[in-house]
Amino acid sequence: MSSQVEVSSHERAMQSSSRANSALMGIYEISKVLTRPARIEVALSGVINLLASFLDMNNGLIALLDEQNQTSMVVGAGWSEATAREHFERLPEQAVGQIVVSGMPLVVRNIAESPLFANWSELNSGDPSIDRSFVGVPIKGDNRTVGTIMIERLDGHSSPHTLDEDARFLTMVANLVGQNVALQRLVARDRERLMTDRHRLEKELEQRTESSQQGIDWIIGESAAIREVVEKIQQVARCNLPVLLCGETGTGKELFARAIHEYSSRSEKPYIRLNCAALSETVLESELFGHERGAFTGAIGLRKGRFEMADGGTLFLDEIGEISGAFQAKLLRVLQEGEFERVGGSRTIKVDVRLVAATNRNLEAAVLSGQFRSDLYYRISVVPIFLPPLRERREDVGMLAKEFLRRFNEEHGAALTLSKRAMDVLTACDFPGNVRELESCIKRTAALAKNSMIVVEDFACSNDSCLSLVMGKSMNRMQQHEAGYVPLPVISPKQERSWPVHKIAESASVVVDERNVRPSPVESSSGADDANERQRLVDAMEKSGWVQAKAARMLGLTARQMGYALRKHNVEIKRF
Repeated sequence: MSSQVEVSSHERAMQSSSRANSALMGIYEISKVLTRPARIEVALSGVINLLASFLDMNNGLIALLDEQNQTSMVVGAGWSEATAREHFERLPEQAVGQIVVSGMPLVVRNIAESPLFANWSELNSGDPSIDRSFVGVPIKGDNRTVGTIMIERLDGHSSPHTLDEDARFLTMVANLVGQNVALQRLVARDRERLMTDRHRLEKELEQRTESSQQGIDWIIGESAAIREVVEKIQQVARCNLPVLLCGETGTGKELFARAIHEYSSRSEKPYIRLNCAALSETVLESELFGHERGAFTGAIGLRKGRFEMADGGTLFLDEIGEISGAFQAKLLRVLQEGEFERVGGSRTIKVDVRLVAATNRNLEAAVLSGQFRSDLYYRISVVPIFLPPLRERREDVGMLAKEFLRRFNEEHGAALTLSKRAMDVLTACDFPGNVRELESCIKRTAALAKNSMIVVEDFACSNDSCLSLVMGKSMNRMQQHEAGYVPLPVISPKQERSWPVHKIAESASVVVDERNVRPSPVESSSGADDANERQRLVDAMEKSGWVQAKAARMLGLTARQMGYALRKHNVEIKRF
């Protein structure tokens, strides 16, 4: 009796060893199939056919799910895709759903006794005396269940331990399949992105080739001032000299810097940007020159700086006038010698970088006052280019406004248009914030427009809530409380020379004083002076499209003073 037990144990050990060797061989063969360059459906067909040869199964399926958990692909052992999909769709939804939702294997020793298969249409097909078992395991990838592997076997009662071993084997196969599916989908997404980028770049190249040599695609404007700048940009882009872009805030310095790079021989090389005003001196040094591991607290690894990243290309430094005096010396050395060391490092790195700098400050005055190094100034301003403010290129206001409104319509699915009177109001405005302020004005007005056509009443200045007007009032209050404070002028120099606004302001203030029954100096003025002042008020209102707030800003008055002056001279407000 003892010898029989020993023989039985030996046979079970031999069978277990044989199954382990078979499983190992199966994993080896399946891994070879999955590592071959092939379409995902071809690879999965090879996997399910190998499973049919290694496992004693009646049917076998591999099903993949998309991001909405809808069936995207089904392959079966010896079946066509249509037959495999049809068989998969007939499987009980409860059984498949349990595998997908729980993310755990499902083992059913006898399908006929399982409530999950109670209503299965194929339950009574085949020989009823033969028991059928079912094993299903999830395929995981991207932190979710992306598919299932399912097999059906005959004589499920005859080998209960084999089903568990099959589940473990299928789980290992599912892990390999899941990694392959995730990799295939990642490659597909990258390929789609690359194809999209290629199409976009080809379109941009085609547009650039077809565009006129007199302009730059992304710079809008036909005024003489902007054409002169564009011509200078295209001319200076051909050389490698440093360029300094000067101009008020919002004039589009970054767009012109990009044009210098795109129209240069370095256009295929990197174009790196950095705003100097947004960073402290320590962070700025690390950003430009990079740092070694352990150079300072938080430097857990080596990092390349912007100079190193822009090697062979263009480096755009915005707001360069804001850097400190100590950092100016470090920057000067890089520009002179073309070499630097990373923060915390000792190895000298040589780079070939074309520098384009921008500032809204008067660097000449800063040099004279000692706030900016003269040697650095001469180094960065080899070719200075002055960008005109929007008030000096009023012919471009209409084109810019239409373009900003087109972008708003495209982004929000709207169909807004600008009326002629609204366009006249925009053209008459000085826009101290230049193109950036115009863009904000268009977006704000479009968002609050009551109809499909933007009219004068939709603008914030019509409701005395224009941002420039509010800022102008704040500056006036600061001027009253801070000695020596000189705000930036809102009106143009030409208007300032030809418009004696102090008389109107004086007249307006006198009307206020009449409440205290004070003698008014206007009463002693001649009738000709009153007529001249009234005519100036009328001219200002006509130029501003009869928008009282804009006319007040043109005359250097507050909205309240403007209202007093209009009432004093009996100027009737026209309504449109």
